[in-house]
Amino acid sequence: MAGLGAEVCIQHRDPGTPIRAFLERARWLADLVRSGGAQLAVNGRLDVALLLGAHLHLPVDGPRPDEVRAHLPPDRWISAAVHSPEELTRAAGADAFLVSPVHPPGSKPADRRAALGPEGFGLLAARAAPTACFALGGMTPARLRALPPCAGVAVQSAILAAERPAEVARAFLDVLPGGGGSTAGRRGRG
Repeated sequence: MAGLGAEVCIQHRDPGTPIRAFLERARWLADLVRSGGAQLAVNGRLDVALLLGAHLHLPVDGPRPDEVRAHLPPDRWISAAVHSPEELTRAAGADAFLVSPVHPPGSKPADRRAALGPEGFGLLAARAAPTACFALGGMTPARLRALPPCAGVAVQSAILAAERPAEVARAFLDVLPGGGGSTAGRRGRG
């Protein structure tokens, strides 16, 4: 993972894993990610994010940003999953939104939610402004080019299933403004 850079954030999800195993895997990943200069976000576990000095990602059924903000150091950001205008409202106060599914997700073939498409993504991103929105769900570099302006992209299967993951990651970064986009899409806190 050498040379990833701060514009890359790796999210540790590992759903359904017992907490001890989740923590051990998160520690391993934190060491690996930081050695490459990237950032780490932990999915849904404030305790683990605090132990590792990581950022926090909140799933739809998790706590709300205003419930956890006071527990995080000022240099840590919160991202939140958003699939609809109602979820966007509930996630108010996040520093960034992962908006999905933009396209049918490759990592969740059984997911039957209607894809937002570029237009649906654009509508949610416009409602979320000025908070940064990252596109998630079935993303490819070509699909990223077809989106309205966004802070970045969140991908799983496009990289994990690739023969050359580093090349695919670079292709995504090359599409973003500045060749890497925003690290976290965070906005200032007053």
